Amino acid sequence: MSRRDLIKEEILSIGEYVPGRSTNDIAHMYGFDPNSIIKLGSNENVLGPSPMAVEALINHAPQMSVYPSADASEMVNALSEYTGFPAHNIAASGPGMDGLIDGLMRLIVTRGNEIIIPAPTFAYYEIAARANGAVPVHIKRDENYAVDVEAVKNAESSHTRMVFLCSPNNPSGNIIPEEDVRAIAEFTHGFVFVDEAYVEFADSSLAHLVNKYDNIIVGRTFSKAFGLAGLRIGYGIMPQWLKLEYMRAATPFNVSGAAIAAGVAALSDKEHLTKSIELVREGRVFLKEHIPFKVHDSQANFVMVDVAPLKARDFCESLLTKGLIVRDCTSFFGAGNSLIRVTVGTKEQNKRVVEWFNEIKDL
Repeated sequence: MSRRDLIKEEILSIGEYVPGRSTNDIAHMYGFDPNSIIKLGSNENVLGPSPMAVEALINHAPQMSVYPSADASEMVNALSEYTGFPAHNIAASGPGMDGLIDGLMRLIVTRGNEIIIPAPTFAYYEIAARANGAVPVHIKRDENYAVDVEAVKNAESSHTRMVFLCSPNNPSGNIIPEEDVRAIAEFTHGFVFVDEAYVEFADSSLAHLVNKYDNIIVGRTFSKAFGLAGLRIGYGIMPQWLKLEYMRAATPFNVSGAAIAAGVAALSDKEHLTKSIELVREGRVFLKEHIPFKVHDSQANFVMVDVAPLKARDFCESLLTKGLIVRDCTSFFGAGNSLIRVTVGTKEQNKRVVEWFNEIKDL
């Protein structure tokens, strides 16, 4: 018997997660100075973190020998003020929103259960589901990447435990209408997880539905608008009764003291958040108007570009030779082979994106 036979078969069924390319990898591959590379492949905040968050992180350093609060209560209270929800509806999570999803899967899912995933969308939903023995049930989004509500209803079975809805969706950038979320929440006997990782850049939120339905959970992150991707902080907004059960399944101390300190400070820096949002909203318009391919409408901090009849993989490799990292969406289930996701950059970075897209288009 091999030691590998001891690994759960659910884990062996998980495909490898494909992250965005790193600057160090590309610098080594093509001989670039890492500082010269434009990294627009992972939807990070190109303005960086809040200076207040950086200061808080430095000030916290001498306390690194001390455990943080088990439930990140300082952050939960700050999030309560930020979101307008009572603390009893909010659970902080780490690492990132992924930690929230893992905790919920641990709480809700067992072998043979089913998770409905409208594709293409964020890949981690499937990974977390499979790791807990669930079967992912993919349904195809329509030609505009909207969720097909009837297809979700048709996919429902007695084994369904959760429906994942990403809004704004990654990688397409579109939001799901409130009436569609209501229809799904009222139909399913399971839970509805609304991923609002990019909500700060959008025109609206669905979080208020938590007050109206006992099966809706909203997940959010500090990795995008707040520029704290390296600290891996997430949080969930959920019914009070569910938070009580969730805390049983969540890993204690899953948000570090350093992350709590930086996160609380970032929430208080309204000026940095406003600058980050304004830069993205202006940049989205510029990229949509000037990239020489079909650019889908987006309410996130990225745009999705269809480079057909060219192939996304070849196009992205050509951009890498110029020192630009964007995201080839070929690895997203159901995305096809011509979609590219481009994080909105600074004004100068966006101009370079347009310049290089035009150059490669004409090769």
